Amino acid sequence: MATKLAKRVAKTREGIDPNKHYSLEEAVKLLKERAIAKFDETVEVAMNLGVDPRHADQMVRGVVNLPNGTGRNVRVAVFARGDKAEEAKAAGADIVGAEDLVETVQKGEIDFDRCIATPDMMPLVGRLGKVLGPRGLMPNPKVGTVTPDVASAVKASKGGAVEFRVEKAGIVHAGVGKASFDDKAIAENIRAFADAVIRAKPAGAKGNYLKRVALTTTMGPGLKIDPSTLAVS
Repeated sequence: MATKLAKRVAKTREGIDPNKHYSLEEAVKLLKERAIAKFDETVEVAMNLGVDPRHADQMVRGVVNLPNGTGRNVRVAVFARGDKAEEAKAAGADIVGAEDLVETVQKGEIDFDRCIATPDMMPLVGRLGKVLGPRGLMPNPKVGTVTPDVASAVKASKGGAVEFRVEKAGIVHAGVGKASFDDKAIAENIRAFADAVIRAKPAGAKGNYLKRVALTTTMGPGLKIDPSTLAVS
């Protein structure tokens, strides 16, 4: 089994120059050709930014609606009561609740990928910071997950909204589609994501902001991308 896996990994790396900076279109084509897993691999982008997120004025955070979706079935939980709870259910939310949902999450039962809350629910949801925060699931008004318009937020989450936040090492990464998408759809999604990250450049960032970009698939090689080919035309 190990030998088979080693051979498969070696095959995906054939013809790849680890030192070359590929254009976005070249990289997408090469990765799609090498997506030979038995499942639909996720296309992932990682961007090294010239920021130090330990400083509040260098934090990079935001959300972007990918034009061609993510290809994932995103499970959405909504903290809401009354009419807002009904709106969330009608919009396709997978889990809707108030105190009952808080109790469920406190037990460690987190069966969702994205969390939305109405503003009036935040004093209650705030108790879950230690549980949801480390998982990147805490609702936040800056990325549209604390909002009275829960229906739109649910539809955006289901339709391809991707939240991003810079990590300690200054890296932002996200899944931006599936290997089964056509080349153009993947490239459009990556450019939309890169544009959102660039627009989110904080005031405290000095010098070269977009330092390195890499693209990969779940089981594929990592390819360096020429940042100049990411510009939205």
